[in-house]
Amino acid sequence: MTTSMQAAVLETRGRHGLRVRDFPRPVPAAGEALLRVHAAGLNRVDLYMRDNGQGITHALPIVQGVEAAGVVAEAPAGSGLRVGQKAVLYSNAVCGHCRFCRAGDQPLCLRADIMGEHRHGGFAEHVAMPVHCFFPLPDDADLVGAGALMTGHLTAWRMVFGKRALRAGETVLIVGIGSGVAVACLQLALMAGARAIVTSSSDTKIARALELGASAGVNYRREKVSARVLELTGGEGVDMVLESSGQDSWSESLKSLRRGGRLVTCGATTGSNPGADLQRMFIRQLEVYGSTGGSFEEFRQVVALFARGAIKPVIDRGFPLARVTEAMDALGRSEQFGKLVVTVP
Repeated sequence: MTTSMQAAVLETRGRHGLRVRDFPRPVPAAGEALLRVHAAGLNRVDLYMRDNGQGITHALPIVQGVEAAGVVAEAPAGSGLRVGQKAVLYSNAVCGHCRFCRAGDQPLCLRADIMGEHRHGGFAEHVAMPVHCFFPLPDDADLVGAGALMTGHLTAWRMVFGKRALRAGETVLIVGIGSGVAVACLQLALMAGARAIVTSSSDTKIARALELGASAGVNYRREKVSARVLELTGGEGVDMVLESSGQDSWSESLKSLRRGGRLVTCGATTGSNPGADLQRMFIRQLEVYGSTGGSFEEFRQVVALFARGAIKPVIDRGFPLARVTEAMDALGRSEQFGKLVVTVP
């Protein structure tokens, strides 16, 4: 058995610090299994890790990639996994013992060990993770779609159906349509029977969203989002805003909410320190809460829907592992609609 593999290894910060090269093939620890990776979605955190990484405990070199799907290559006896079966990874090797893990709220684990952030990730031929992080897939499952499932659709699932679930008949504003999470939010909102309004600086992306079922789109380069949203909702505002942009869109997102509405945020790509607008928040009794990832149970629901074809990630483009830097460049330009995926020959 070979002891090395091809992997995208971050050796130093910056674009030229990520190299595809030979790297030791992981040896699963006790209670772990090995996945032969077929596809791994590309995410904003991959860019952050490459170029900054501040606040994330890790050591270089590290194999990047925070999600992956493929085929089980090695599995311990009694794990319930079989070599050769398709699987998608829950990418957080949680401790299982802290108060949050015991309560089934794994995203709040006190000792999170996320692949591609704290441990070697999925931009490689193989990745090792605890057996409870392997979610089996049907034999006919699309592994490229599965490789884009964990970060986009699980994040979206918790945003849409988490603390205050979006309900049929409600109206939601999805900020910055085009990202993997935003497109997944649109799919799930429509599945819930809600009306969806999207924003973008691209008429092309808005047109794509309308094709998927959005009821309206606002180009924030040409229109004031809150004014257009109020026009579209008869002066009332939306029930929920789903945010991943942050500082640049925050004020307009708050102004787009109806009285008693709620805003859910999972990102801050344009900055993390917007004006709080506290008077608006308490006078209109708005709710604002954060969301990251999802629990084991939430991922089981997402995987089950994917397995029967009810959820299908929108894939913009795929890049072979050897072109991972080109893929990251494309992600940095924010041109995609849906997910960019790294495939591993």
